[in-house]
Order: sequence, then C-alpha cells, then structure tokens
Amino acid sequence: MSKKPIITAAEAAQWVKDNDVITTSGFVASCMPEALSKALEQRFLDTGSPKNLTLFYAAAQGNRDGSGADHFAHEGMTKRVIGGHWNMAPNLGKLAIENKIEAYNLPQGVLSQLFRDIAGHKIGTITHVGLNTFADPRIEGGKLNSITKEDIVEVVTISGQERLLYKPIPVNIAFIRGSYADENGNVTVEREVASLEATSIAQAVKNNGGKVVVQVEKVVAAGTLDPRLVKVPGIYVDAIVVVQDKVDHAQCVGCEYDGAMSGDFRVPLSSLDYPPLSAKKIIGRRAAMELTANTVVNLGIGIPEFISMVANEEGIGDYMTLTVEAGPVGGVPQGGPKFGGSVNPDAILDQAYQFDFYDGGGVDFAFLGLAQADKEGNINVSKFGPRIAGCGGFVNITQNAKRVFFCGTFTADGLKTKVADGKLVVTQEGKERKFIDKVEQITFSGAYAVKTHQPVLYITERAVFELRADGVYLIEVAPGIDVKTQVTDLMGFVPKMDGTPKLMDSRIFSDALMGLKK
Repeated sequence: MSKKPIITAAEAAQWVKDNDVITTSGFVASCMPEALSKALEQRFLDTGSPKNLTLFYAAAQGNRDGSGADHFAHEGMTKRVIGGHWNMAPNLGKLAIENKIEAYNLPQGVLSQLFRDIAGHKIGTITHVGLNTFADPRIEGGKLNSITKEDIVEVVTISGQERLLYKPIPVNIAFIRGSYADENGNVTVEREVASLEATSIAQAVKNNGGKVVVQVEKVVAAGTLDPRLVKVPGIYVDAIVVVQDKVDHAQCVGCEYDGAMSGDFRVPLSSLDYPPLSAKKIIGRRAAMELTANTVVNLGIGIPEFISMVANEEGIGDYMTLTVEAGPVGGVPQGGPKFGGSVNPDAILDQAYQFDFYDGGGVDFAFLGLAQADKEGNINVSKFGPRIAGCGGFVNITQNAKRVFFCGTFTADGLKTKVADGKLVVTQEGKERKFIDKVEQITFSGAYAVKTHQPVLYITERAVFELRADGVYLIEVAPGIDVKTQVTDLMGFVPKMDGTPKLMDSRIFSDALMGLKK
C-alpha cells in the first residue's frame, strides 16, 4: 500500500469545495477533529470560501464555546445542517432559529446507522424509531424552521407495518478524528472515549467518491499498529493531519487525558460523596426503588445521574449495568464535557451497534429527563421557543426501553424545597410549569407508548404519574403536599386519579438509608 500524504490542517481545509456535503466526527466535547474544523472556519473568514456547505453529523458536537459544529456557524459558509443534537453548538442553533440556514434534527441513533446504509448504497435507513414524534413527516419531519422544505424522512409500509425511511445524504468529504495512524493511513482510536461511527463515516464518504481526512496525534511506521485496534483502514483514508496540540486534540475539551475512559487502565473507585437530601435526590431515591437486579440501564444527563448515586449509597449499584449511547458498556458514565465516556468500561462499541441494541429493546430501564409533559403523556426535551436543544439519542432510547422513567422537578426556574419532619415543604415555587396542555415538540410520543404497551412513569419530587391507555394518572403524592394547590392547580391539564393518590414511601424523605438492598 502506498504511503498517505501528511498535510497541514490549512491544506486539508483547501480540499473542501463550495456546495460540498461534509461530515465530522464527535460526541459532545470528545472525538472532534478540532484542528480541521478550525482551519476550515478560518479559511472561510479569510476568503469567503467554501460556501453553501451541508453539514451532516450524528451526535452533539461542541462545548458551547465555539468548538465543534459551531465552527460552521457563519452565514454563507453553511446552507444546511442535519444533526442529531444542537444544544452544544448555540451559534449554529441561532442561525436556524433566524431562518438563515436550512435545519433538521433527527434521532441520533438513526443518523449513526444511516452512515452504514449510505456506505452500502442502500435506499436509506428504514426503522420504527421516530414514529409519532417530531421526526415523523406527518408532524414535522425533523424540520426546525420555515425555510426548510425538503422532506428527507418518508412514511413507508412494509409487510403491513408502518416505518420511517430516512433518506441517504450524499456526503462527499469527511473530517474525522483518530489516535494514531501509520504511514499507510491505517488509523486507531484507542485513546478516544469512544469509536463512534468512524468506520462507517469513512466507508460512506469513500463509496460516494469523496475524500477522507483524519486528524491524529502521531504517525508511526507502517505495519507497527495492532490490526485489532485499527478502526479505519488505510484504503479509506486520503490524507493525515498530525495534531499534537493539547487544545485541538484533547481527549475531551478542556480536560486532561484519562486513560481509565479509553481502557488503558482501570482505577479504583474511591468512596463516593453522597449528596444531601434535596428535591433532586428525592427524585433519584424514588426512581431507584424501581431498580431490580441484573438489569441494563441507560441514564440521561442531569437529575437521572442521582439514581446512580442513590443506588451506590444503598449498596445496589451492582444491580445494574450502565450504558451510554456513544458506545461504552459498564463502568461509570461521565458528565459535562466528558459525557459520552465511562470510567472503567467493560466494552466500547461503535455507536451504531449500541443503538441497534437499544432499538431492539435491549435496555431494561431508561431514566431520562423531564422538561415538558402534556395530557397525552408526550415529552419535549428538544425545542423550547427560541432555543433548539435537539433530541440526541432520546428518541431511540425512550421509544424502545422495556420501561421508561422521566425524572425531573415538578416546576422549574426558582423552585426551592426542604424536608421537615418527614414531609416535603415547598418554600418557593418554580415560575415555569412543566406539566402543560400541549408540549411544544413531541420528542417522546405517549400515543406510541400506549400502542406498544410500554410502561411509563413520570417521577417528580412531589408526585408520581403513570401513563395508561386512557391518559395520565396521578398515582403518588409526597407527604406534606396538597394535591389541589400544589399539584393539579399547577398543571395545564387535570390528571386522572383512582380515588386518593397514595403517599410516596416515607423512607424517601429521611436522611437515613432506605434499605433498598433488603
């Protein structure tokens, strides 16, 4: 095999032409080819070219600091974006809100799988994921603004079953990230927190007649890499860019390298500092009561993280194997810029394979956030007025888990609570109501959950709701909470009830351990 050219990031930026469809790797603040994206941005700022790009990516990319996908957030540079998550690239989201670019948000898992189907020149990705949500063309088709017109999702019926067809994207250049490359262009990713869809991206672009540029931290002699670690073979690679800068090639933006996330070594997990009783811990405690032994679990970011803390505090942390949609199985999932990685993982799969498992119902329990809920049981976590958050893997995970739990405070923006004498006391009510008549966007479909007989609970610090065939039921209330004035009067709809809701378990509202291990 001939040696691959080693070029600079600025030279790689020259490979991108006007109207190209470009894809970049990355998951939140990890695995991003920062030097390449920066160089492309700088070229546009200096010369006004390349123009009218289409950016296509699967997961969140960025750290809300101008990194990742926000390097493409310039009028004229980018005309269309198709992405799985937007919240980490606020400047790009602003262009979408202002109708300055065409913008789509589609389920992250579907997009990671779509790269494989593009590589195989298939008709697209055909799946049930997204039915009855905002990705469904009968609702929004994933379109985020009024100038976005083209339908890239289609409803199809196969063997009498309704499915969504996500159409292939003609991607023709890729900027991806690896750890090491040999002289022949074989690339490993062993120092990354996940392998993501590096292989599939390279295959898709190569089979579409495009160019693949890989950013790595070092080039080694041909034949010296362990072939079992090579994720992108040299036959897919057109050029290599070496980046040793700790900013542009950080494992996670702003963080030191942690070999415990990439499998270099395992670290002892020191005794954890358990949080004091609070509204969030109350939610975590009530949710942890649902755990059973030998279960596969997905925890969302934010309040669901308290479930893991409570489980470990109660001595039942080993009841569950935690998974992250980026690919890690087992270990301790990380948050912030490290979200997507796990410390001491048992395995790290390609993201698309992780979603194959999720889509087929492999997750026993999914604990995700609760931003907005309505009378149909729908959940919105993806779009709020002038802010585009994006769905990420939320649709895949919640639509397919055997049981799903939405966890969040009952109200937001200023809520303050305390526990006194085993009772919950609301000292200041939140200004923002979460349980409303109709959500702004359907990220989770209550109707679809009812149709598939999926058990669904909505867990807050003061009340627990259950989705049933005929609506949302209030089934539990915290001790000290008045059902009318502190629950139903603060909702945009009246929940159903079977008589008087029962009290939430009193053990939740005590500083003592609950004894869940028993």
